[in-house]
Amino acid sequence: MSLWWIAFTILILGLLALDLGFFNRKAHIIRLKEALLWTSFWVSLGLSFGVGIYYFHGHHKALEYFTGYLIEYSLSVDNLFVFLLIFRYFRVPHKLEHKALFWGILLALITRAVFIFTGVALINKFHWIIYIFGAFLIFTAVRMAFGKGREIHPGKNILVRMLRKTMPMTRNYQEGHFFVIKRGVRFATPLLAVILALETTDIIFAVDSIPAVLAITNDPFIIYTSNVFAILGLRSLFFAISGIMRIFHYLQYGLIAILSFVGVKMLISDFYKIPINISLLIIASFLALAIIVSLLWPKPQEEIISPPK
Repeated sequence: MSLWWIAFTILILGLLALDLGFFNRKAHIIRLKEALLWTSFWVSLGLSFGVGIYYFHGHHKALEYFTGYLIEYSLSVDNLFVFLLIFRYFRVPHKLEHKALFWGILLALITRAVFIFTGVALINKFHWIIYIFGAFLIFTAVRMAFGKGREIHPGKNILVRMLRKTMPMTRNYQEGHFFVIKRGVRFATPLLAVILALETTDIIFAVDSIPAVLAITNDPFIIYTSNVFAILGLRSLFFAISGIMRIFHYLQYGLIAILSFVGVKMLISDFYKIPINISLLIIASFLALAIIVSLLWPKPQEEIISPPK
């Protein structure tokens, strides 16, 4: 797997460098067509990577990857709403949204790697921790069911507050710069605060999503690669559907069902191991059912929140 780690790292870093250094070198507003093309690219790449795992490592590892990918993608949908909330709060210019998400997600790839290796090491050394993870996922699902999900308050973010206390900040965005020097004094810009808010939020969401994938596999390579492709695809998806995210208003119930199922799977793992193909089918069914129900019984038009203009 070491060669796979090297190849995967080179692939992702190369694509990110190409993204920021060539395709998005100049800040611009991401239009729907461009967003859909990038979403299709990342999803296709993620699925193709799974096919490669099937070819080189067999169907079981491939099923683990696809299940982890589906879990991470579905649980990360909540991030789309938080992205929109953060951008609205900080009044991010549309042309700087891509850059903010790029750097925020790049930091997320690093912190998630730390989470994943730590989680795998803990489960391998202290197997009973899997019961704590399982109970935590069920607890999270119950809180979501009673409308007590994770509340995000950008203005109260601890890293943003520390930034404001430790150095002066400009009132306006400075053409995409993180820092500017005025009269010999270094100022942070609101863009840096936005990235800190995005990164902190991702850590909060990772606390749910990574234990969920750990219920499927303890292979750090499978967990990390499925996380990375889901996150990168999600970034493009934000620009494609940021105006219609509220359409899938029953998706939350699908996520509650997924979290509950994965939590139960963890709790009974020592007594009965649910086959990976059955897990994939159940998770996909929960997600599909939530989407279908949302389309059959849509929200009233006045309740759908439109993106800021």
